[in-house]
Amino acid sequence: MYHDIAEVLIQEIEAGLFPEKLPTEAQLRARFQVSRDTIHKAIELITQKGLVRRIQGSGYFINHINVAEKTVVNLSLGYTTKRKKLTSKIITFDKITADASLTERYNVALNTPLTRIVRLRYLNDELYNLETAYYVDAVVPFISNEAATDSIFEFIRKAYGIYATSSDQYLAQEKLTATEAELLHKTTTEQQLTLYQTNYYGNQAYNLARTIFVYPDLNLYFHITNKMDK
Repeated sequence: MYHDIAEVLIQEIEAGLFPEKLPTEAQLRARFQVSRDTIHKAIELITQKGLVRRIQGSGYFINHINVAEKTVVNLSLGYTTKRKKLTSKIITFDKITADASLTERYNVALNTPLTRIVRLRYLNDELYNLETAYYVDAVVPFISNEAATDSIFEFIRKAYGIYATSSDQYLAQEKLTATEAELLHKTTTEQQLTLYQTNYYGNQAYNLARTIFVYPDLNLYFHITNKMDK
């Protein structure tokens, strides 16, 4: 339940409903009719995403991470801040098995059955990225056509109760293949910002992705929490 509460609060933070700080834990417990422990876990999850920071004795304050109104990719969340509406054009939607190149790059065994979805994504009708994503069939056996053009992660969460509890992320500047260059209206000599991700539910990798960003004035945001032993 705390994941559902965190999702509601994340949406409200990004909608600007809490311009300065979150309501108190007591107010949130009363609102959602849950225990103190559940609210504490929900707020901890939001804190891990870099959206709030705790000030001892004063509460949880909102982190304003948009920079000069440019687009910010919060890699702790995995999507743009303020959940700007992305539209998609499906290039490939099929079933494959993991080959040697996938096992070398991602934490997945050779010949693992996968659903592959390649899509161009647009923000405000401008090309945003090219995303090549793989979903492990043993964990996510079915993805609808409608979900493939919208939010696949939201579909997986609602259909299977699965969400990313942790992820490996790797950023690189890479040259494009001829096919990628054609889709992105770039050249094979240009280097583009590329993000590799492996998302886990518990210890199980369920999503592998390579995303090439081409949107102008893009900013990346990371959040790191260091817990000190007392």
